[in-house]
Amino acid sequence: MEKKKILVLGGNGKTGRRVVQLLKNNTAIEVSIGSRNETPAFDWENPETWPEVIKDIHSVYITFQPDLAIPSAPETIRKFTTLAVQNGVQKIVLLSGRGEKEAQACEEIVKATAKEWTIVRASWFSQNFSESIFLEPLLSGHVALPRAEALEPFTDADDIAAVVVEALLDEKHNGQTYELTGPRLLTFKEAVTEIAKTTGREITFQSLSLDEYITMLRDYQVPEDVIWLVNYLFSEVLDGRNSSITHDIEKVTGQKAKDFADYVQQTAQTGIWNV
Repeated sequence: MEKKKILVLGGNGKTGRRVVQLLKNNTAIEVSIGSRNETPAFDWENPETWPEVIKDIHSVYITFQPDLAIPSAPETIRKFTTLAVQNGVQKIVLLSGRGEKEAQACEEIVKATAKEWTIVRASWFSQNFSESIFLEPLLSGHVALPRAEALEPFTDADDIAAVVVEALLDEKHNGQTYELTGPRLLTFKEAVTEIAKTTGREITFQSLSLDEYITMLRDYQVPEDVIWLVNYLFSEVLDGRNSSITHDIEKVTGQKAKDFADYVQQTAQTGIWNV
C-alpha cells in the first residue's frame, strides 16, 4: 500500500516541527517539509519553488509566514492553493489567527479552492515566551509591552500540533473550523510573573503605550515588516475579542488543553530561561 504523502509548510517552525514529529510516528505517512532550508526548497516569495515541493502530495498543512494578516497574503494563498489542487492535493489544513478578519479572508480562499479543508484558528502561542519574540526580554529581566490589561488564553503549540495532525489524518474533520485556546485567561503581566516565580528570577514588567512600544522596537532596529505586524496584533487583535475560552482542543484530541502553568513548568526544566 502506497504511503500517504503530507507536506508541512513551515515544518521547522513552532507548530510545524511538532506536526512533523507526530506524523513521523505514523508508519503509513510520508512527511515532507516545506522550508527554504530544505531540498527541494520552498519559499512563499518565490512561486517557482512551489511545483516541485507539492509533487505527489496528498495533504498540506499551511503555516504562512510572516502572518496571514499581511496585505499580500490572500493573493499568495490563492495562487498556492490553486496550484496545489491542480497538482492533485486532496486536503489542506490551514493555521489561522483567532480574531483576525484579514486571516479569515485567506480562510475563505482555502474553503473555495481546496477539495477538502480544515481551518485551525489559534490564540497567542505560549511558546512565544520561549521560542519567539518574548524570549530575549525575559532573559534580560525586563519585559515592556502595550495592552498590559488584555486577557489572552495562551495556547500551547503541542496542543495545536495535536489538533492539526488529527485534522490531517481523520476525514471527520473535513469542513470544520476549530478555535483553539488554553484553559485560562491571563494578562501578559500575569504570564511574565508566572515565569519569574517558577524560575526564581526577578523579571520586571513595564506597561507601555503602543506608540512607545513601536518607538522602542525601532530603537532596537527591528525590521519594519515585523513592526507592522506587531502594531497590527496589538492594535487590532488584542482588544478583548479573544478574551474567551473554547474547548475545541479537547473536542478534537480528547485531551484537555495544557494550562500555561504546566507549559512554564515544563519549559523551565529545559533551562531556556536561565541567564
